[in-house]
Formats: sequence, structure tokens, C-alpha cells
Amino acid sequence: MEASINDSSNLACRVAAAITVSLDWTSTPDARKAAVAFLESIKTGDVRVLANTAFLLVKKDFSSEIRLHAFKMLQHLVRLRWEELNPTEHRNFANVTVDLMSDIANPSEEWALKSQTAALVAEIVRSEGVDLWQELLPTLIPLSAKGPIHAELVSMMLRWLPEDITVHNEDLEADRRRLLLRGLTQSLPEILPLLYNLLERHFGAALSEAGKQQVDLAKQHASAVTATLNAINAYSEWAPLPDLAKYGIIHGCGFLLSSPDFRLHACEFFKLVSARKRPADTSTPEYDSAMSTVFHILMNASKDFLYSSGFIDESNIEFAEYLCESLAFLGSTNLQCIVGDSTTFPLYLQQMVRFFQHQKLVLHIQSLQFWLALMRELMSKPKAAVHSTPDGSDHVDKEKLKILTFMNDDICSAILEVSFQRLLKREKILHGTSISLGSLELWSDDVDSKGNFSQYRSKLLELIKFVTSYKPVIAGAKVSERIETIIKSLLLSPTPAQDVPVMESMQSALENVVSTIFDGSNEIGGVSSEVQLELCRIFEGLLQQLLSLTWTEPSLVEVLSHYLDAMGPSLNYFPDAAGRVINKLFELLNSLPFAVKDPSTSSARYARLQICTSFIRIAKTADKSILPHMKGIADTMAYLQKEGRLLRGEHNLLGEAFLIMASAAGFQQQQEVLVWLLEPLSQQWTQIEWQNNYLSEPLGLVRLCMETPTMWSIFHCITFFEKALKRSGTRKSHLSSQNNTAAGSIPLHPMASHLSWMLPPLPKLLRAIHSLWSPSISQTLPGEMKSAMTMSDVEQYSLIGEGNPKLSKGTSPTSTLTMSKEGYTEPNESDIRNWMKGIRDSGYNVLGLATTVGDSFYKCLDSDCVALALVENIQSMEFRHIRLLIHSVLIPLVKNCPVDLWEVWLEKLLQPLFLHSSQALSCSWSSLLHEGRAKVPDAHAILAGTDLKVEVMEEKLLRDLTREICSLLSAIASPQLNTGLPSLEHSGQISRVDLSSLKALDAFASNSMVGFILKHQGLALPALQICLESFKWTDGDAMPKVSSFCGALVVLAIFTNSMELQQFVCNDLFSAIIQGLALESNAFISADLVGHCRDIYIYLCDRHPAPRQVLLSLPCIKQQDLLAFEEALRKTASPKEQKQYMKSLLLLATANKLKALVAQKSVNVITNVSAKPRNTINIAGTIVDEGERIGLAALS
Repeated sequence: MEASINDSSNLACRVAAAITVSLDWTSTPDARKAAVAFLESIKTGDVRVLANTAFLLVKKDFSSEIRLHAFKMLQHLVRLRWEELNPTEHRNFANVTVDLMSDIANPSEEWALKSQTAALVAEIVRSEGVDLWQELLPTLIPLSAKGPIHAELVSMMLRWLPEDITVHNEDLEADRRRLLLRGLTQSLPEILPLLYNLLERHFGAALSEAGKQQVDLAKQHASAVTATLNAINAYSEWAPLPDLAKYGIIHGCGFLLSSPDFRLHACEFFKLVSARKRPADTSTPEYDSAMSTVFHILMNASKDFLYSSGFIDESNIEFAEYLCESLAFLGSTNLQCIVGDSTTFPLYLQQMVRFFQHQKLVLHIQSLQFWLALMRELMSKPKAAVHSTPDGSDHVDKEKLKILTFMNDDICSAILEVSFQRLLKREKILHGTSISLGSLELWSDDVDSKGNFSQYRSKLLELIKFVTSYKPVIAGAKVSERIETIIKSLLLSPTPAQDVPVMESMQSALENVVSTIFDGSNEIGGVSSEVQLELCRIFEGLLQQLLSLTWTEPSLVEVLSHYLDAMGPSLNYFPDAAGRVINKLFELLNSLPFAVKDPSTSSARYARLQICTSFIRIAKTADKSILPHMKGIADTMAYLQKEGRLLRGEHNLLGEAFLIMASAAGFQQQQEVLVWLLEPLSQQWTQIEWQNNYLSEPLGLVRLCMETPTMWSIFHCITFFEKALKRSGTRKSHLSSQNNTAAGSIPLHPMASHLSWMLPPLPKLLRAIHSLWSPSISQTLPGEMKSAMTMSDVEQYSLIGEGNPKLSKGTSPTSTLTMSKEGYTEPNESDIRNWMKGIRDSGYNVLGLATTVGDSFYKCLDSDCVALALVENIQSMEFRHIRLLIHSVLIPLVKNCPVDLWEVWLEKLLQPLFLHSSQALSCSWSSLLHEGRAKVPDAHAILAGTDLKVEVMEEKLLRDLTREICSLLSAIASPQLNTGLPSLEHSGQISRVDLSSLKALDAFASNSMVGFILKHQGLALPALQICLESFKWTDGDAMPKVSSFCGALVVLAIFTNSMELQQFVCNDLFSAIIQGLALESNAFISADLVGHCRDIYIYLCDRHPAPRQVLLSLPCIKQQDLLAFEEALRKTASPKEQKQYMKSLLLLATANKLKALVAQKSVNVITNVSAKPRNTINIAGTIVDEGERIGLAALS
């Protein structure tokens, strides 16, 4: 016996030494590795040795680090190896652990050790079940009465138990978990009074000891209170609310809201309770009564805060945030409990308005969530029901109307006023602004971490939209009043440019209000005549004031143009004003200089472009009200161009606006506008001289980039071609009138007649740009040209997801290309980079859009020339450029290419792409998976940065191209391009396909693009290789795209007599799919992949031996398992059941190693807990709070 004890002691010392080495970073790597291996051997070795050793190590004889590690070893045993102990050992283990609670109840013990002890007891109860819990609970009550530390430990244990069940431990079997939760529920009459008594006893004791200056004792009692509150919070989500009221928990936590030291933990309780779902059973009256108590407690606490005049420190703000969040939850999920109180409910809305108006941003944001949820619900369209319906929808709509009656003008006005003020960002305010914002804490990137400003602003704008829908006159008056106030301030300010950000912030609000009132279901025509007249008066007055402004400062002119285009929807109701708005925009355009020689005019240039953009916005929103003014706009454009006062970029924007107007006027008008706009461009674009000078040999582009006027002229031609193709379609509203045309007389696309001269030079230009990246050419380029071929800062920032770098006015990413120089200044590296990117982007888009214009594209271009231009230098192209080529050109071409032209076009373009992509992606993915870094050809284009950022960019480039090439495969497999593919009827009968009906693969080449691809070996081999390789790549977004291609392959293998295809599908593809299921990233698409496996086996296992061989090659399958599987398949004709059998077999055959299937195991939901998700609070944060102890500032 003594020898055995010595052996145990010696082993414990060895384990302690190993723990020390493993945690000591000064140890050598080999020593740490050996220590970890030894500890792992103990964890996986004899379970009784593990238990004895760990129990020895948790004693006080060892350091805290060793003891903590020992507790985790014990938790590991209980969680994963509990079944290896017999029932007697279970009880002995539990008794020793409970005794530890008494042993560790010492003031000198660290909080972490006490927490781990409590967690271990909870772990044992969870594993052992209800019987142990029923035995243990009676011993916990007297244990908690021994002192504050014992009370703290019991509360910790009570806290961990339900939390582990409902949140953390998915390992626990559903039935055992449900039984344990049922046992806890049955024990609530003992647990809840115990928690209330602990709360009351130790709160009073903490105050008493503090009054006696017994600091240490006061802190012990305070810790017990904190632990008890945390335990209460663990029950607050699922324990019946009437029970929480019955046993005093709600009252006790409400009382503690007045205690500065405990109010945050107490408020956490109310936050959780307020978010509970209202039951739809017989307990509803008791629930409503309890929730009403919660409501009044929160109302009183928030009233004390909102109406107090004392100093507001950060602790008060945090407390108020909890209160506001609780009230917001209550209003969102339990409004029925309080809306019936016509006295208190208006006060509730007033308090939520006060929070919304509060100067502190954090309180405002919490209230914003409430108002947005409330208005979203109230303003949702009511169900069209004249009479009451069985589902109670008519009653629901009446309830909404009842609540809306409390939303009076004052509340709506307050919401709008605050929303308008808070649309401004702190960083935008310049020093010396004349507009006073008081003590309002605006959004600031430096101090706020609750998301980004654009998300916050979109919520404000959505709220403004809902309030406008309900109170259009109030919204119109408030937005007009706010704008008029800002304008007056600007007119009086000695430096009005400093107040421009305030003016800018209101543009989105105006646009929101106007579009809501004058558009869609809430349009002005749907309200009473009195409201119509009032709205007309408000907006006509505002428009008149805007038109009367005579600003000439570029920043002011720009914002004024945006205000005018925001009024666009209203022009449908004030048609006389449309002409005045157009004239004003031209007046603003002419007020700004257009020369480019002086750098100081860059802001003016940007403002001019924004004015032209305003024409586009007005053309979109004003619809037909703008049509009578088209001739006047055209005459003014022609005059300005003739006078040399309209630059090409500006002309293109106005031309785009013209195309939008024409699309509302009809097909004939579109054609006339296109001829008018494109004829001048065709004269320059089709000249053979520039093509010979600059495109005949690669270095010609270097010369072109030195010829600034020609360079930008070509750029503007291509960008306008792109706009013309995008904007020249027929609007849906005008399709019905054209549907009456006789069959066969459908008009051609408006752009069809222009493609014959527009397209031929473009492939030559793109070929010249592509050639710059070929090694033989790139090494001869001048330094400035080489630098221009690298990525811009904007591209790099977008790859790593950090947003755009800070840019000066006029150089925003969206305007960089449009702001191109049209004068005679020498282009720099940035200009050349922007030019090449613009040519590539727009050039690709022109080709892709042109493929949709009937067969005109294929008639006016030679496939050999296009292939030469696009894929001649595919091996030298960077991943970012290949991705763009696939997305913008090849996918549209594949989708729109006529069947009779597949032979002529597809093989020439796709074969080089597939071949290169197969090799490049395989190499890059292999590098990423095995070396941790993707090798991409774009690496030299990435400017200097940290290694981590460069690695992130490289991986993003790889994944983007992977997803795009897989999208191309998905497009090839789309039903529209594979109309000849038979459908699997899924009867479930093995070998149901009649072998005599099988066709040759060639039979599908004309009615299935996948069949066409397989017919051509040069296309098929690299495409199939990509398909197989993709199952090794950890990209869950690419796999669904590949899956559709695999599905088409399986169908063709089933319905053709191609032995090569059968061999590929039954062996290679079947194996690859199973390999893909080993990746957790494929969990989302795992059901489809299992479906492919099922189809392969069901339909092909009797025609080819490979499916059986593949399954039998899996590590853990036996012959009888496969026979049982086949027997199960024969007994059911349900495809769903067959898929489930296939899934179960794959898991069995791989010992649950297929992570995609394991990850998809459904998590059993506990039915008697609240449906509110736990992510409303930070569990980890509350654990840390316990360790820090609550403040008790008076005692510190």
C-alpha cells in the first residue's frame, strides 16, 4: 500500500514537473514537446491513474498553475472518459469533488481555482444526471450557509450548471440534457429561494461590514453577491418568469439597481428577462404580470437617470446603457405586456425618446435599435383582410394602429430632429464652424467601436423613412426647416466652406424624405387633398430657395447640385419646376472653371463632374417629367461643346443621362439619341491612323501614354460605349406596349447597328495591354510604365478589407478615372495606371455586354482575333486580371453564344484558360495548404507592405480567381445551356436506366454545353482536372459552383455509353467528392455532395466496379457494412432516405473523419428555454467580471 502511495506521489510530481516545463517559455522546444507528449499520455492512459494523479495535483501543495491544469485534466476525464468508470467510482469521484468545494473555501484561494472547482462539480452533475443532482442539492443549501466564500462557490456551481447545458456543451446527448434540465426545472422551488436568500443575506452583510470598516469581510460578502447575481442571470433566460417573480428574484434585482456596486450585474438580469419571448399558453396572464413588474422597475430606474441633474460619469453611462438596452428589448419582444396601459405606455415612449435625444452616443444608439424595430414592425404593410381572419391578422393590424396613435407629432418631430443632427460625423466638422451642435456627442471613428458609420447612418435613414411614411407633413416640414436653417447660417458665415459638411449631411436625409413621399406605396397621391397641398407648399418653397442660391465656391456648388437631384422624385408632381432645375444645373456648371492647367482648379473639376452626375440622378428619378426638356438639354450640350466649355468626361456623363431619359421615351427615341451621341465618337474611333500608330506593336502603347489628348480621348470613347450598352435597354414599364408586336417583329437592340464599327478596334487595344505583362515586353518598358502596372493603394486596401485609404477631395476611388486629365499636362505613373485599369475594366465590360446584343457581336468580330487578344498572353496575366476577364467577358459569352457558334468560339477561348488555370491554381493552392502562403503572379504588383498584409492579399487573389473559374464551370452547367440533359427521376431503384437507351457522348454535344466540353479533349481534360482539384481546396464559396458542374457530369455518365466518362465519375470524381467531405469548409454544400455520391452509387455501381471499390478502400469499412448499406437502399425508394444511408455509411467508413458531415450534425435545441439567443450578452465578459470583484469603491 505504501509503495502504491509512493508511486502515485512520484507520478504526480513528474506530471507537475511536465506541466511546469510545458508552461515555461524559457524551456527548450524539445523539452516542451516532450512534456506535452507526456501529459497527453497521462490524459489518454489509464483513467484511474489520471483521476488519482489529478486529485493529488489540485491540493494546495502545488502552484496555482499546476492546480489549474489538474482541474482541467479532471474536467477532461468527466467530459470525455466518464463512461470508463463504474457507478461506484462515479459516486466516489463526485464525493471527493464536492469535498473539494469545502477545502477550497478559503480567503487565500484564487478566484480561478474556485471557479474551476465549481465548474468541475457542474460537469459531473451534467454527466451523471438527475439522480446525482437530487442527492447533491440538499447538501448545497447548508454548505452555502457556512460563510460568504462557501456561498460564492455554491452560486458559481449553480451558475455553471444551466449555462453549460443551454449554451456550451453540444457533446451532451440530447435526452440526458433534456432530463437534466427537467430536473433543474423541478428544483426551481429550492434553487430560486436559495439564490434570493443569498442575495439578501450577503448584500446586507456587505453593507454592515463596510460600515464597520471590515474591508476584507465586506469584499467576501460582495463577491458572494456578485456570484449569486451571475447565477441568477444563468437562470433568467429559461426559468419561468412567474417563478422569478414569485420567489422574489425580480424584486431583489430591482432593489440592487440602486446600488452602485451591484447595479450592472442586476441590470444584466433585466436585460436577459426583457428579451424573453411571450408564451402563447395558459401562463400568459402570470407572465404579463411579471413582465409588467419588470417594466415598472426599469421605468423608475431610467427616470431617475434621465431626469437627474447630477454629474454624469462613465459608470452612470454604462448603467444607463444597460437600462436602455433592457427597455429596448422589452419594447421589441414584450410590447403586448405594456401597450394596454394607456397611462404608462406614453411615458415609456417619452423615455425612449429621451434616450434617443441623449447627448451620449451610446445611449442614443441603444434607443435607435428600439425605434427602428418598432417602426419597421408598425409600418409593415397590413394584411389585406376586410374581415377577421383565423390567424388573427386583422387583430394584429388593429394593434399596430393602436400603437401608432401614441406616435404623436411631438415624438416624430423629436426623432427626426435628432436623426438629422446625428447624420453628421465628428471628423467632418471643421474648426470654426458657425453651426452649433451643443454638447452632442457625434459619431467618431476614434472613440466608437460599434461598427462603421455607414451602417449607423443607414439605420438612421431607414428610421427617417419609416417616420416619413407615417407623418409625411411633419417630415417634410422638419427637413425643410433644418435645411433652411443651415442655408441661412451659410449665407451669414464669413467662411461658408467650413460649414459644408453640415450641409452635406442633410442631403441624404432630404433624398430619403422626398423619395419616400413622392415614390412607391407612400406616394403623395395616396393622401388627402389637404396633406397634398401642404406637402406641395413645403417642397415648392424649399425648391425655390435652393434655386435662388448663387453660390460659386466649388464645394458649395457641388452640395447644391446634390440637393437639386435629391428633389428629383418631386419633379413628377411639379413638372413646371423640372425646366428650372435643369437650367440651374447648367448655370452651376458654367459658374465653375474647366481649365486643368492650374492645380487649384481640381476641386472645381470634381464639382463639375458631380453636377453632371446630378443630371443622371434626376433622369432616373424624375422619369417622364424630364422628357419635354430633352431638346433643350441637347442644344445646351451642343453649344457648350462647340464653345469648348464641356470636357469629354462631362459630356459622357450628360450623354448617359440622355440615354436614361431616352429609355423612358421608347425604342425610336433611343435609336435617335444613340446616333446623335455615338456618331461623333465613331469618326475618331474608327480612324486607322491611331490604330496603326499605337497598336501595331507592343511598345506603341508607351508612345500612346505620352500623347495625353489621344490617350484620354480613347479612354472616354470606351467608357461611353460601356455606358451606352448598359443604358440602352428597354425599361420594364415600356415592355408591355412592345409585347403587342407581331411574332418575329421584335425590334433589334438599339445598339445592334453600332457594334460593327464599335467592336473591331477594341480587341487590338486589349491585346496590346495584355502584351505588356509578357516577360519579353515587360523587361523593355520604361520605369514609369512598369510602376504603373502595380496595384493602386485602393486595390490593395480593398483586398485586405481595410476600406479605402484617405484621399483628398477629387481623388476618390469612384472619380479617379473620370477625373482624368484632358489637357496637355504630362501623364504620371498614377494617370497611366488609372488609364490602363479603366481601359481594361470598361473594355471587358463592352465585350461582355455586346454578347447580349443578339448575334451582332459574333457577326462583326472574328473569333481568332478575339482569342488572340484575350488569351494569347494568358500565362503572363495576373490573377486579378484573369478573374476580371472571366467575370466580365467569358461568362457572358458562354451564356449568350448561339449553339451553332460553340465550335467557332468556345474552344479557342476556353482551352487556353482552362489549361493555364488548372496549372496555376493547383500550384498556388498547394503552396497555400502546405507552406501557408499562396504563390500568385500578382505578387510583384503588390507594393511594399507588411508580410502579413501581403499574405492576406495573395490569398484573397487566389480565392477570388478560384471562385470565378468555378463560376464559369457553374455557368457551363446551367440548365439553360444543357436543355438536352435528361433529369434523374430519383425513383431510387438501382440500375433503373435502360442500357439499350444509352447514347454516345457526341449526341449531347449540340444540346448540352457540358457535353460539348467533354467532346473536345483539349477542353475536357483541364476542366475535369480543375473539378477534381477543387475538392482539395478549402474554399466553401467555390464548392457550390463546382457541385453543379459535377451534377451534370454524373447525369452524362449515367445516360451515355462513354466508358471514359464512367471511369472518371465512378472512380476519380467519387473519390474526390469523399475527399472533399473531409474538409469542414464544405459543410454548407455537404448535402449536395452526398447526393452526388448517392446518384453515382445508385445508377452506376452495377455498370462499373469502381464505386464499390472506392467505398471498400475507406479505412473503417467492412464487407458486411457495404452489404447492409445496399440492402437498406433496396428497401426504400426515397432519395432522401438513400442520401441519409449514404451519409451514415461514409461516416462509419471514415470513423467520423468527414468534417463536412460531422459539422452538419444538428444541435438539439432545448424546448423549454427562451428563444432569445445568448449572443445578446458577452458571457466571457461576465466571467472576467467575477474575477475582478465588484467595486465597493468606499472600501478600496
